[in-house]
Amino acid sequence: MVDEVTRKTLSNIPLLKIKAGPRDKELWVERLKEEYQTLIKYVSANKAADNDWFRLESNKEGTKWFGKCWVIHELLKYEFDVEFDIAVTYPMTAPEIALPGLDGKTAKMYRGGKICLSDHFKPLWARNVPKFGIGHAMALGLGPWLAVEIPDLIAKGVISYKEKVAE
Repeated sequence: MVDEVTRKTLSNIPLLKIKAGPRDKELWVERLKEEYQTLIKYVSANKAADNDWFRLESNKEGTKWFGKCWVIHELLKYEFDVEFDIAVTYPMTAPEIALPGLDGKTAKMYRGGKICLSDHFKPLWARNVPKFGIGHAMALGLGPWLAVEIPDLIAKGVISYKEKVAE
């Protein structure tokens, strides 16, 4: 059911073992350590494959995540803010990833810029609890969404390239 590209992507993201969410106090700290180790390995693998496409950080509690993601389209870099909260029911509930700057610009998005992952990603997440984590949400949720939606939004003229200005 999974194609070769997805299989290769998954091989670069370690599976998690601890089933804990923000309510689980000490166990949540251990889960967060796993999450960060997994993200570090995934980002390192992406950099090694010249496929670096996001940066993430969290608040001290690990419940609010934010950063940047980007897509290179026709040699131009389109960059977006990315954010999500970890639900109290995590990891049973997948993160709802939001790109606030794109709110209302595509039908494949909910209020607040939350990207639509219900048809493809959420069933996959549900089958893989607690082994999937934030790295998996980025790789199998946000990554494919960006790959499909951003070129379409560019082609329709909904978003356009903005050159970075030196500050």
